[in-house]
Amino acid sequence: MAITDAADCDLIFYTNPQSRGRIVRWMLEETGVPYRQVLLDYGSPMKADDYLAINPMGKVPALTHKGQVVTECAAICAYLADAFPDAGLAPAPNERAKYYRWLFFAAGPVEAAMIDKARHVTVSAEQQRMVGYGSFERTLDVLAMAVTASDYLAGDRFSAADVYVGSHVIWGMQFGSMPKRPEFEAYAARLAQRPALQAARAMDDQLAASS
Repeated sequence: MAITDAADCDLIFYTNPQSRGRIVRWMLEETGVPYRQVLLDYGSPMKADDYLAINPMGKVPALTHKGQVVTECAAICAYLADAFPDAGLAPAPNERAKYYRWLFFAAGPVEAAMIDKARHVTVSAEQQRMVGYGSFERTLDVLAMAVTASDYLAGDRFSAADVYVGSHVIWGMQFGSMPKRPEFEAYAARLAQRPALQAARAMDDQLAASS
């Protein structure tokens, strides 16, 4: 657990345990660096002026680090991997093609496809050219290809891309927005062994139960 109460901590994590902040919590635990958490309830706390000055969208998660503000889960994961290179959560710069490809494939086509599926939005064959993900089925087929090409998305080594993409796979199967295909289950099972994921889950589950 890397949470600290130190007032001078320059890494501050704004979250709610029932939000996408769970992705960032996992990423923070993977880095192993101390961070201070600020818990925000839905409603007025997220729309208060002091928080809107950090994230004008009025949503969590958000991160501040040495005066810099980072929002959007994929961006936060990529930022933390670069800010704390000793954690080894990003490949070398000249080896990042797959890392960036799948990290942002999940931030774009995968998330959009899953949200449309959850909202019962039907994309016709004619509309598929207009929609970034094309079709839900094709998006899942490509994602399945990505998680079976090697143990991890960037190769044989775990990275921040696995935190972000893996969170979508785990939650998608848990909440029924993604089918439990064997490829996804095998990938999720590998990720479930990560001590940082286990620690992050325990913290957010405890916070959610007490809220």
